[in-house]
Amino acid sequence: MNSWINLNALWKILVVGLLTGAGLPALFAVGLRTLNPPPRVGGATVGRPTAGPVGYAVAGLCFAAVLAAIGWGISVIVNHS
Repeated sequence: MNSWINLNALWKILVVGLLTGAGLPALFAVGLRTLNPPPRVGGATVGRPTAGPVGYAVAGLCFAAVLAAIGWGISVIVNHS
């Protein structure tokens, strides 16, 4: 164990950075994608398809999780400064 580098803290920073840096935008993209599903090939859908109630529920959960993470991050910054 190196006395200059705390590997335990480095590991935690890496995991949280990956989750917030890549995970939250990916979750937001999933929410947007469920609101605009791809058109069915050879199906009876004419024009732009709609998401339906399941798509809206999944999108709402994704957006709520992203907003909760943003709120948690702001509260951590405000309370620890």
